[in-house]
Amino acid sequence: MTKLINADCMETMREFKDGQFDLAIVDPPYFHDSKRMITPGAKISTTGVERNNTDFDYKYWQVPSFEYFAELARVSKHQIIWGINYFDFAGLAKGGRLIWDKKNDQSTFSNAEIASCSMIDAVRIFRYTWDGMRQERMDWRKEEKIHPTQKPIALYEWLMMNYAESGQSILDTHMGSGSSAIAAANLGIDYTGIEIDPVMFEKAKCRIEQMTQQERLFA
Repeated sequence: MTKLINADCMETMREFKDGQFDLAIVDPPYFHDSKRMITPGAKISTTGVERNNTDFDYKYWQVPSFEYFAELARVSKHQIIWGINYFDFAGLAKGGRLIWDKKNDQSTFSNAEIASCSMIDAVRIFRYTWDGMRQERMDWRKEEKIHPTQKPIALYEWLMMNYAESGQSILDTHMGSGSSAIAAANLGIDYTGIEIDPVMFEKAKCRIEQMTQQERLFA
């Protein structure tokens, strides 16, 4: 079952029970310059942030507070948190590391992204090309980018195949483009996704419906 919620994730998480989700896979907003770590709860300047889509509204772009991570730990038994290298919170970096190698060594943007994973102590690497128009999959599975920090469906499929099991439930508090929802639907995993931006929410809903139908067609 896939459940999509257009709301503030903090307000929604307060309604969830303790340990309601087996796994939270989240990619909360972060920002980093060369001189300082981000301030928890701070609004983000759009300066220097890649804009892949002019419809994206940065007024919803807010770095999560300490309370967000406390609630996330309360409602989920395990967590995979992308951008962990940008968050300098005590106790947040528990577990191992997951590294997504974008295979874009010539890019001015990050060559890789890092997530913490509470289920392992080791470091695991997923290599998948994601560099502007160049993607690992250049066939019918090539993805339209509708969100400035969009991640590929294949990355979420890899996460779920390795760190989730059939019958479990997954939470994504910052659904964005809906890649995580598509991966969960493709794998038949129960999923709840939250997105605060109403325009992005509708775009993600359309993308989820289109991509899951396309996957069934070509399967």
